[in-house]
Amino acid sequence: MDEADKITYNDYIGFMLSSITGIVNVITYILIAFVAVSLIVSSIMIGIITYISVLERTKEIGILRAIGASRRNIAQVFNAETFIIGLTSGIIGIGITSLLLIPANSLIYRLTGISGVSAELPFNATIVLVLLSVGLTLLGGLIPSQKAAKMDPVTVLRSE
Repeated sequence: MDEADKITYNDYIGFMLSSITGIVNVITYILIAFVAVSLIVSSIMIGIITYISVLERTKEIGILRAIGASRRNIAQVFNAETFIIGLTSGIIGIGITSLLLIPANSLIYRLTGISGVSAELPFNATIVLVLLSVGLTLLGGLIPSQKAAKMDPVTVLRSE
């Protein structure tokens, strides 16, 4: 039997499926990298904003320290502020995502024609995302709150 008479089997669907899986994996890694960079940048920006808040309120910090507030109390004020910012931004982000899922699901239905396919945000994911938002915000505000706590009240009140 010569080569022309042999029947060969090529798994084109398996090859295409593995190619598509590889492409999806690469896109996923790229998106994860973008998310990581944006989280790092946002944490740095929160730290900068909190530090600016500390600089703007040096007189207030000096007065609080002069009337008996401890360093820990001063740090708690700024940590509470960043906690509230993180919680609020996390809840707003979940709300915007939930609202954007409505047109996204409509678009998925129009493109595919399948009614059973829809994007959703599970409750467990919302809790994790809000906790991540709060945690990163607290982490970003940690250094400025410690700087505020270490301010000497006499020096601060003299400089203002």
